[in-house]
Amino acid sequence: MRMDPMAAQRAVAVSLVALLAATASADSWLYEKFTTDGNVRADYNAQGQQVTSLILNQQSGGAFSSRQKYLYGVFSIQMKLIPGNSAGTVTSFYLSSGDGPGHDEIDMEFMGNSTGQPVVLNTNVWANGDGKKEHQFYLWFDPAADFHTYTIIWNDKNVIFKVDDLFIRSFRRYPDLAYPGGKPMSVHATLWDGSYWATQQGKVKVDWSAAPFVVSYRGYSADACVPNGDGAPLSCPAGTDRWMNRRLDAAEWGTVAWAKKKYMHYNYCDDGWRFPQGFPAECSRN
Repeated sequence: MRMDPMAAQRAVAVSLVALLAATASADSWLYEKFTTDGNVRADYNAQGQQVTSLILNQQSGGAFSSRQKYLYGVFSIQMKLIPGNSAGTVTSFYLSSGDGPGHDEIDMEFMGNSTGQPVVLNTNVWANGDGKKEHQFYLWFDPAADFHTYTIIWNDKNVIFKVDDLFIRSFRRYPDLAYPGGKPMSVHATLWDGSYWATQQGKVKVDWSAAPFVVSYRGYSADACVPNGDGAPLSCPAGTDRWMNRRLDAAEWGTVAWAKKKYMHYNYCDDGWRFPQGFPAECSRN
């Protein structure tokens, strides 16, 4: 029996639609895992991946925050930043226990810059409300030309920051120093006007004639433990040891040294003006 050519084309089209719908459903991470605020748009690319856009204009920015809180894990997302003149804008991917005075937080913040100037990635670790622990790096690629992967590995031994396949920082835990280990944290992403701070210490403001500014996110994943209330064991995915005991090896410390030597813009452990009474204790131990 010979199928009518038009019927065959319709069958193929229906199959493709069904395949894309199934793929999209499997990758619909935004509204399943996050709440949103401000200017947020969700679309799908040709491969069926959900692509979330945060949009900044003079009226509002955009944000999404995880419905679930976690205590240790690996958190990763692909981001494509603002092209051209992004001065004054701040784009982020971070973990936070909340806004209280004793909160914990782990930050990856991208501080916009004028056209042709490198974007600065600010990494920071807050513990019990103390967040003066910034390492800032000039990105060695154009983060607006394509998607790049940004990863936070958080366990009870260290916080590790990774860009694509390169480790750029490890913040170690010391038993006598504050460390973000006792408060569950949510995952957040934001795009906002940081004109007072972001670019050249606030000297260059947002150029609103270039608005709206758009940052795209895709490929979010969280391989992480979930708290079960006071005193109860954590609920952790199978194979947790692959990251719960994760520390950098010699080769990975080599990429940290490379990033520090070639691309570091600011290190709080070198800022004597900021710490006239002496550097934080971990500075002499790392």
